[in-house]
Amino acid sequence: MVRRPTPAFLALMAALSLAGCGGKEPADTARVTRPAGPRLVVRSVETTEWKDVGAEITTTDRADARARIPGVLESLSVRRGDMVRKGQVIGRIVDTRLAYEGGAYGAQAAAAEAQAVQAQADLGRIRYLYDNGVYAKARLDQAQAGAAAARAQVAAARAQQSAVAAVAGQGAVVAPADGRVLTADIPAGSAVAPGMSLAGITAGPLILRFELPESLAGKVNVGSRVVSEGRSGTVVRLYPSVQAGRITADVALPGLDGSLIGRRVAARVAIGTRRAVIVPRAFVTTRYGIDYVTVVEKGGRASTVPVQIAATAEPGQVEILSGVGAGDTLSAGAAPQ
Repeated sequence: MVRRPTPAFLALMAALSLAGCGGKEPADTARVTRPAGPRLVVRSVETTEWKDVGAEITTTDRADARARIPGVLESLSVRRGDMVRKGQVIGRIVDTRLAYEGGAYGAQAAAAEAQAVQAQADLGRIRYLYDNGVYAKARLDQAQAGAAAARAQVAAARAQQSAVAAVAGQGAVVAPADGRVLTADIPAGSAVAPGMSLAGITAGPLILRFELPESLAGKVNVGSRVVSEGRSGTVVRLYPSVQAGRITADVALPGLDGSLIGRRVAARVAIGTRRAVIVPRAFVTTRYGIDYVTVVEKGGRASTVPVQIAATAEPGQVEILSGVGAGDTLSAGAAPQ
């Protein structure tokens, strides 16, 4: 006799069947994430090789306002940071001895003029007597020579007096060039000597000046590109000497701030070219301080790869140092986490 399944058994079998139907799909039926963003095939390109250097904002030349005569600095009307024009009087030196010498030569000139007046009057009388046959020709010649000597003494005394006045006029301290005053440290009342610098003044256009090791002397030339503070310029002068194992170069960089002459800034100079992997910054994402790129593999699968990057001189571009190579395909879309 065959037993029929009880209602409880049938209910248990139905529950087991339903439990088996709630399982996961087979692995081969899972969906594959495909990035939808723009893609880029990585290529190795020729790029500029840069050298980081420290540079100084300065001018092509520096001029000094110097003392031309000895004496006492009576006044100095400029301070650091003032702008001056070429030929502007910025100070005055006084030598009291010149005033006495000028007075002495003035007295000599007055005496010589009196003698010249007397000699000219004597010459007039002697010429009258000579014309009337009283004096011989020799006496007239003697009077003419005396009058000429007296006039020469007047001219000499006046020339000496003018020379003293000219020397005294050199006590004016003038700016030798248009520019900004860098130093003006000599206080009024100080004794100065000829050639002493009273004020240092910038001269010429603003430039960026930097130094390089002499081993790079053959890699930097006039016209080499330099980047600093977001601006680009070129090397305009290489100094033909090596100082302490370093060479000096001047860079024309437009838009330099000349308010602080001597300020140090960071700069990069081009020293050649090399092969590198350069990609747009949009293809690189950063999470928790680590940079990643999305690499599209064969079949359309995407994977996240950590990379090491470096900045370039071109805005919006980065160099990939490691992680991917030429031939890889990158995507700007989000990759699976």
